[in-house]
Amino acid sequence: MAKKTGKRRIPPICIAYIQATFNNTIVSIADQTGGVICWSSAGRVGFKGAKKGTPFAAAQCCETCGKEALGIGIKKIEVHINGPGPGREAAIRALQNAGLDIVLIKDETRIPHNGCRPRKQRRV
Repeated sequence: MAKKTGKRRIPPICIAYIQATFNNTIVSIADQTGGVICWSSAGRVGFKGAKKGTPFAAAQCCETCGKEALGIGIKKIEVHINGPGPGREAAIRALQNAGLDIVLIKDETRIPHNGCRPRKQRRV
């Protein structure tokens, strides 16, 4: 197969998907079709263990991903955030501080409407 040549076209508005769990924060910036352009995580930045779940680690992770996106030529992003982790607000703030214009913030966290079935009653 022949290798693709030429520059990739950057859309006017990209989407930043932030997955904030209690153990890690993963950020990926994709185009409108879902093709990932750049990504980063707290583990990739250099944090290990319990430190990956902190707001500071989330901010560092988003800062590096935002700088990389600016280098490619992305200026405006929509933010789709998912998960209950502690780094949610810090991640959005870091993307803004990196120099990206945030057009939309959408929370996609799933909410259990009745939860799982409880365990059977213990008989003594």
